[in-house]
Amino acid sequence: MKLESSQLCRLEGIARDAGEKILSVYESDDFDVESKGDGSPLTRADRLAHETIVAGLQQLTPDVPVLSEESGEKEMEDRHQWGTYWLVDPLDGTKEFIKRNGEFTVNIALVQAGRPVFGVVYAPVLDTVFCGGEGYGAWRVDGAERQRRDISVSDYASGCATVVASRSHRGEAVEAFISRLAGRYGEPDVRSMGSSLKICLVASGEADIYPRLGPTCEWDTAAAHAVVLGAGGKVTDVAGQDLTYNKESILNPWFLVFGAGECQWTEFVPASTV
Repeated sequence: MKLESSQLCRLEGIARDAGEKILSVYESDDFDVESKGDGSPLTRADRLAHETIVAGLQQLTPDVPVLSEESGEKEMEDRHQWGTYWLVDPLDGTKEFIKRNGEFTVNIALVQAGRPVFGVVYAPVLDTVFCGGEGYGAWRVDGAERQRRDISVSDYASGCATVVASRSHRGEAVEAFISRLAGRYGEPDVRSMGSSLKICLVASGEADIYPRLGPTCEWDTAAAHAVVLGAGGKVTDVAGQDLTYNKESILNPWFLVFGAGECQWTEFVPASTV
């Protein structure tokens, strides 16, 4: 399935529509925060964005099913029968949303045969959209003027690397990764960020490597993964194999996101995590 230019424009519009719903709650006094079964937070903004995106995608591609983080058990059970589907996180970075630091996104990905082929990541507070996929290239659109510019990953060789790490979920394994990298190439520049914006920093060449040595779900990563691929980068597990989707478990393995160049990033993963 190849998306046409008109569909790409509408897809960006769906992400922006969801962002508007999120901001209507973000700017209010009541987030209506609940706890889901796994203890993670759920807000009124998550629900509104989910409803907006699902309705928009069903109108855009009526024959393509949708799996969202807020979908029910039926979709979770049926997903293994789908060759092509939309994978959605209506509000990635709910903790950042609750903290009101602006580092949350709307994630929409088209997945085919276990691979994200196109993705849109929208950061409502920043009013920035990242789009891309293999065969499409990658670009970002900033601000009210909607200025579009192409993006590409960095070409890292050696020296001071820029590492992006989770603001809320860093952990000992990532610290060990950074320490090992520093031992080889000198102390890296470490940037902390929330949500899938971390992956987009690699896609835009603002970071060389994002080691995610902790738990995530497929809807957390698919959209930004597609953008990185369109920008010329890679997303692999810690053994160097491409990250795939629609597995038996919705959980991702630990993974690395990186740009071009000859650096073997897997060498810096602590042995106990491989």
